[in-house]
Formats: sequence, C-alpha cells, structure tokens
Amino acid sequence: MATLATQTIALAGLSPTYANAASGGDKCEVGDRNFLHVKNGSASSVTVTLTATAAVRGQSVVDLTVSVPASGERMIGPLAADLLQSPTDGLCAIGYSAVTTVTVASLRI
Repeated sequence: MATLATQTIALAGLSPTYANAASGGDKCEVGDRNFLHVKNGSASSVTVTLTATAAVRGQSVVDLTVSVPASGERMIGPLAADLLQSPTDGLCAIGYSAVTTVTVASLRI
C-alpha cells in the first residue's frame, strides 16, 4: 500500500503527477481541501472505495464508493477527516476494483 504525496494547487499553476494505482490500495492525507483525481484508462469501469472510519451512535458508517467509467475520470472529495481519517495513521485508505491503467493523484486546493 503506497502513500500518495499530496500536491498543492497554487496560483502559479500545478502540473500534477499521477501514480499508478497500487493493487493493495493506496493511502492519502485527509482534509476539507483535499481530494483525489482518479483516471481510468481501461475499457471497463473501476470502483474506487474510500474506507470510512466514522461511527454514529456506535454504528459504523458505510465506505464511500465511486464508479469511474471506462476511459473516464473522477474528482473525489473533499476528503473529510471526521469520515475518512484512520485513527492508526491519520490517513485515508483507498481501494480499487482493478488497477490496470488506473492512475491517481492526491490534491489540495
């Protein structure tokens, strides 16, 4: 599981760097200004799963799933800490239904 480096968007501009989605999943920083940009280059849709760590009245909140269409992309966020931050390492765990030709960037505005 790789930890994605968070890239900050600036007035001078940003040319983001994308990492290959890891077969064991990835992790990234959380925050109200943080989001993921997932690109799917395959001929089939891919499901991205963000592991929810929150609980309401003792009941676990379900994980967030986002379908990224074939040859498509999705911006996912903001990555709210109260929903997605792991108490163990402070990061958000990301899973993918497939990783071939899937790239991802962790961004902050």
